[in-house]
Amino acid sequence: MTPLSAQCPYPPCPQNFNLAAHVLAAAERVPDKIALAIVKPTGAQRWSYGRLRQSVLGCATGLLNSGLKPGDRLLMRVGNVVEFPVAYLAAIAAGIIPIPTSAQLTEPEVRVLMDMTAPAAVLHDGETACPANAHVIATSRMSEWYGLAPARFDLGDPNRLAYIIFTSGTSGTPRAVCHAHRAIWARGMMMEGWYGLTETDRLMHAGAFNWTYTLGTGLLDPWTKGATALIPAQGVEHGQISLLLKRHEATIFAAAPGVYRHILKSGALDLPNLRHGLSAGEKLPASLRDAWQRATGARVYEAFGMSECSTFISSAPGSPELSPESLGWPQPGRNVAILGDAGPVPMGTPGIIGIHHSDPGLMLGYLDQPKETSARFQGDWFLTGDVGEATENNDILYHGRSDDMMNAGGFRVSPIEVEAALLTHPDIHEVGVTDIEIKPDTRIIAAYYVADTEIDQDSLDAFAAQQLARYKQPRLYKRLHALPRNANNKLLRRALPDHPGA
Repeated sequence: MTPLSAQCPYPPCPQNFNLAAHVLAAAERVPDKIALAIVKPTGAQRWSYGRLRQSVLGCATGLLNSGLKPGDRLLMRVGNVVEFPVAYLAAIAAGIIPIPTSAQLTEPEVRVLMDMTAPAAVLHDGETACPANAHVIATSRMSEWYGLAPARFDLGDPNRLAYIIFTSGTSGTPRAVCHAHRAIWARGMMMEGWYGLTETDRLMHAGAFNWTYTLGTGLLDPWTKGATALIPAQGVEHGQISLLLKRHEATIFAAAPGVYRHILKSGALDLPNLRHGLSAGEKLPASLRDAWQRATGARVYEAFGMSECSTFISSAPGSPELSPESLGWPQPGRNVAILGDAGPVPMGTPGIIGIHHSDPGLMLGYLDQPKETSARFQGDWFLTGDVGEATENNDILYHGRSDDMMNAGGFRVSPIEVEAALLTHPDIHEVGVTDIEIKPDTRIIAAYYVADTEIDQDSLDAFAAQQLARYKQPRLYKRLHALPRNANNKLLRRALPDHPGA
């Protein structure tokens, strides 16, 4: 089979490049245009492109004056506030490597990530969990930095390291994913192949500032295009988002599927300016997609990707209607294949979805893990671990994950990581974790444990809260006499829901 290749290759990333400089280029052209509005029912906080650029470059100077230097790593323990994207871009502008982390992580989880990445400092908001012995730079200093003389952009090879993000591995240990400056250039393929984004758009993303989906789709991409980003303020509930979409004349809305579901429950929707919606993070149920279109008259376009390569398969404005199982098409400029053990498989045959190693959005590798990085490749193809099937229309049907990874509200979660945390409970002898569907289109994490007696659910919830971020915590516990295992004594996680109970 010929891989699903783009008709025209995407132009190469320019040399002497900086990710932050690329994102903020519109500030030279439209300094007075609103780049960001942080919106709530009672008003909005607005940042012009000129203010954004000055704040980023002033903050870059502040970081350098704090003793950091190009190449240093800066772990970010910052919540859902505007300081997060400003500091992120400031670090990259100065050649410092930002390492964003979820605000939900516990102190033990943060310590694991620090041991893995050895940051020179931690940017801390004073509220999120952070080890006491960390070298901290407080975000409270940032407001003083915004007026400093702007730093110069640290320009260089677009293939050099720009930032590090984390993803859960099948081993249960988080992996540090290293991305190059060219990653932002690759997102240009998403503009045409998913967003349909123009500089006149007003794109609202329902996620928090410190979620990588929000950071890319909700902020960096609109700014790269010269559009306006709209972000609900901290504390805004999902039921209020439809009001904000209308009041702030949003033309594009981006969210995880669960947010669309919550908004539909809030009542009638009157969104005259909305052109379309965007969905990513987990598979969008066809029933939810159709319900949104009936309620708003606007289609929702879905994208498939991963931490190692962002999104690279999607539908887009002007594309045909998709079957419920379809992910869409490879974005223009992408090279995608469906792979078997011997390479690309014939059309209509399920296999692992792969992205070509030359894709400018593909990671540099896992930090200090060359063997684990090479294991993800089959020849020229990076293996996603997700199973798909190419159709005669060149779109890709989705058959699910090839491993036991769970999806909790758009976050990929390793069952091994959750099991390891629960096994520290003094009364649990064995435990198996999987995600289950509790009602149509809704999945939760469930833990099945072996113990001498039934353990009170409230005490298990409290125990898990001390060990795991909220999105990793099981919502259901069930005691079993024994866990299901195969002939080689391997735990059969997918058999847990149907296994005989106590």
